[in-house]
Amino acid sequence: MPIKFTRSDFPKGFIFGTATAAYQIEGSSNGNCGPCHWDTFSATPKNVFKAENGSTACDHFHRFEEDLDLVQACGFDAYRFSTSWARVMPDGKTINKEGLEFYDRLVDAICARNLRPNLTLYHWDLPSALADIGGWANRETAKRFVDHTNAVIQCVGDRIDTVATINEPWCVAWLSYFLGHHAPGLRDIRAAARAMHHILLAHGLSVDAMRSLGTSNIGVVLNLTEAHPASNKPSDVNAKDRLDGIHNRWFLDAIFKGVYPQDILNKLYEFMPKNFEDDMSLISEPIDWLGINYYTRGIVADDPGEPWPSLKDIEGSMDKTQMGWEIYPEGLKNLLVRVSRNYTGNLPLLVTENGMACADEIQNEIVYDPSRIDYIFSHLAAARAAIDEGVNLQGFFYWSLLDNFEWAFGYEKRFGIVHVDFETQKRTPKASFNEWALSLNS
Repeated sequence: MPIKFTRSDFPKGFIFGTATAAYQIEGSSNGNCGPCHWDTFSATPKNVFKAENGSTACDHFHRFEEDLDLVQACGFDAYRFSTSWARVMPDGKTINKEGLEFYDRLVDAICARNLRPNLTLYHWDLPSALADIGGWANRETAKRFVDHTNAVIQCVGDRIDTVATINEPWCVAWLSYFLGHHAPGLRDIRAAARAMHHILLAHGLSVDAMRSLGTSNIGVVLNLTEAHPASNKPSDVNAKDRLDGIHNRWFLDAIFKGVYPQDILNKLYEFMPKNFEDDMSLISEPIDWLGINYYTRGIVADDPGEPWPSLKDIEGSMDKTQMGWEIYPEGLKNLLVRVSRNYTGNLPLLVTENGMACADEIQNEIVYDPSRIDYIFSHLAAARAAIDEGVNLQGFFYWSLLDNFEWAFGYEKRFGIVHVDFETQKRTPKASFNEWALSLNS
């Protein structure tokens, strides 16, 4: 049975919100948007399910008023969205007036519904012109990100509640340049190491630029996973440490301590950009809050037959989402407590994404998703438990408002609390939407 909650179960002022990302919902064919590396990646055979792409997506570019009405009707306090770099600067350097005007209208519409606009500057849609010069493996991309930052903040910064520089740098760098699962689809450790550094440099440069513009309430969003060894064997415990180092500590240590974890740096040092140490003070410039995206834990075994990091993913024993991810709400509590105690202290934390893909059941135009309801309330309970242990958690954002383009999985995997018929663009609130509304409005 779902764990029911009301606002009174959380501290006064706790923020409940929902989240989306530009490329996944807007429709990149709209509004004079330029090409991005996800267009190239999607057009390459076998990269994306059914060779689908974000050209139309949810047509949010034309339907944002309807979508924001849903956010308001559900009772959420805040809406987390991203700006498309390729829409703002189609060639990576020249401002697209139509793109900025769209975000100006969008933010006005968010505010008109008494919702808090929570902006993310980069959620993975790198302009193709920058991908063509090496993308995040090239230091120039980090420098150019400042131009995007300045353009967006000068346009909408006066109405934004919070702003995040980067969404999930691990995905931007390691998942995309070493594992090859996301655009640009590389499996190159040198490119990955440089991307791991340059994405953090972009974060630091963006923070610095926004401070110069008088912007406050600046943060970054990390996707963290609780690492577990497949067994108690020392080799598997060491494998767990490598997963934790690459996925979690690389970014946490850099941002909050100004250093990279030595055990991981020892293996990546020869591939790192020259004089990378000179950037660490900029990367670790103080921020005002940290966002944590959490979906599952990672279980790994040592795989000595493979090159470093020599990790083999092990399937857990708990129920899985449609993505094949283990449902492990305890991991959210554990990560929040760990990050608070070891890195952030009393710095405000936000759960900026948490959600699940599941196979929805549609009967008589009603969308049933009981497993998602269970998932939501179990993770809210985990968040509440972290607060009880002293974590300064100030908000929780469900991913996602809408079924959308789920990157390499195309449109097959549905995370939304609102069902989208991608042929007609009809929106249908799911049972989980109604549960959210009942809890938030009671």
